[in-house]
Amino acid sequence: MFYFQAMFLQALNSIDSFSITSGIVGIAETILLLSFLYSAYQSFAMGGDVRALAVSGAKYLALGLVFASYGTVFRDVNSAFNSVAMSISNSVGAGDLFSNWMTQLGQYWSTNGNQSLWSLIGGFAASLSGFLDALLIIVAYLLFPITYALFALFYSLYGSILYVTGPFVLALLPAYGMGQLARTYLINLLIFQAWGLVYAIIGALTVAINMNSVQAVLNSGGVGGFFQNASADLLLALASILFSIAIAFIPYLASRIVRGDIGTTAIMVVRSLPIPTKWG
Repeated sequence: MFYFQAMFLQALNSIDSFSITSGIVGIAETILLLSFLYSAYQSFAMGGDVRALAVSGAKYLALGLVFASYGTVFRDVNSAFNSVAMSISNSVGAGDLFSNWMTQLGQYWSTNGNQSLWSLIGGFAASLSGFLDALLIIVAYLLFPITYALFALFYSLYGSILYVTGPFVLALLPAYGMGQLARTYLINLLIFQAWGLVYAIIGALTVAINMNSVQAVLNSGGVGGFFQNASADLLLALASILFSIAIAFIPYLASRIVRGDIGTTAIMVVRSLPIPTKWG
């Protein structure tokens, strides 16, 4: 399981421990009954539309079953998407790539920190180019952990909001004129579940271009075939910046994929990437 997914499950368990979910589901069941009665009234008002009444009744029964074990159903849906994401990642040996990358960066700095620090000081003093390299390394080493932490936090926050508000919105599904709210919620739920899939796909891509570990980047002497002949610290910094950009784009990519607008998104991602240059 990815780190951010484990963090999210911990958040769900904390929400359930305060009996928040049971109270929300109880209110949602009342709303569900009212929305079904409203749909029944609308069916008779339209001249006895039996088909519309049957559809509303089926929605009412299906949601009743979901609400009976809401926490389990929500976790099962999330677990199904997570299983697919993990199978993608494990099939190429990527694992939890970005979490592992952060751990490896920490180990690399623990081993080579003193030497890297003196190199940074020398870069500051040597030239403007050295100063810019040193500044880039410092920014990268701070940017990646912050970006990954924010991604994990917002994954848990987004998922928790969907979990808590889900019964209220879904309870409106049988009612005429308000079912669109429930359908919009389901789209957002799919977008949320797609975060993990996009995360796993990006991890698989890094394996394909030999960027799946600190040692792999150092051995290749470049980042995805670019930035050849750069120093080790600069290579890791550039890789970390690219990973930070990829993580930051995951929510946007997931949204565009679910909504079917991936072409425009791909163009925007390409335009956002830094222009490759030679580093001496």
